Amino acid sequence: MRRRLILFLFAACAGLLSGPVLAEPVFPPGLRIGLEPPGDMTVSKRFAGFEDFDRKAAITIIDLPARAYQDIERSAFAQNQKSLSNVKRESFPFASGIGILVTGASVENGVTVHKWFLMATTIGEKVRDLAMLVNVQIPETARKVYSDAVIRKALASVSFRPAPIQERLGMLPFELNELSGFRVMQVLPTGGVILVEGPDDDITRHPYMIISADAGAPSNTDDRGRFARNLLASAPLINLRIQLAEPMRITGSPGFEIRAQAEGPHNISIAMVQWTRFTGNGYLRIIGVAAKDKWDEMFTRFRAVRDGIAFR
Repeated sequence: MRRRLILFLFAACAGLLSGPVLAEPVFPPGLRIGLEPPGDMTVSKRFAGFEDFDRKAAITIIDLPARAYQDIERSAFAQNQKSLSNVKRESFPFASGIGILVTGASVENGVTVHKWFLMATTIGEKVRDLAMLVNVQIPETARKVYSDAVIRKALASVSFRPAPIQERLGMLPFELNELSGFRVMQVLPTGGVILVEGPDDDITRHPYMIISADAGAPSNTDDRGRFARNLLASAPLINLRIQLAEPMRITGSPGFEIRAQAEGPHNISIAMVQWTRFTGNGYLRIIGVAAKDKWDEMFTRFRAVRDGIAFR
């Protein structure tokens, strides 16, 4: 934490945080992090980042919540870097701030691969709750195109943008055709979305929904009820009490509904519903939570959102 603060103060004094963007960045779909791709690199269709497929050169970008930064930094400054040789660490200014750059090389399948790791977190209010790790891998055979100077120029162009909500919604395996007065608060990197009703994002005080899709659902009808109950049991709620649990059809597909009550933050009694819609070996999980005294109104709206969800 102290190291990061020193870097930030250095950047502010040097005018790096408010200076002009060094290059026009390209943002891979859904990411808050972009850069000017070097050489013949283009946005990858296989992972989040850029690649030159023919030369086996790649830049991968990891967009994480800010709380992950300390773990990233701790790993970068670990004494034992088994896979890297000639390891160097330095502070590195880029278009949206200043970070830590780790460089080195490794031998993979008999080929020397040169690597750059740029890590940083956000400063200021424009882009919040962001930690990044940009990983560049260039084989020795591609060094004529991707020299150290070329890669450093690309890393110096790294820029942040606010979360591209519409892009991220478009990447989900389902689409929301009815919001019923809710607004999108956050699109989750795990393939889900949080909806909230209210002027701010404090879901401890406002009705909210969490919608997610995943694989691993049981194909046996008799096991689906137990599966849905186990999902609900993982919810971080106090004194959870199930009021109703029964199978049902959800927009033509087999499903299971559970209604429950619990104790929420701020000593608020809450009511909730969990719908699990089964599709093959996958499932859609829809959770709606509201204060108990608002339940009748909110349940109707939860159900409207549920019925407007369609798989892509």
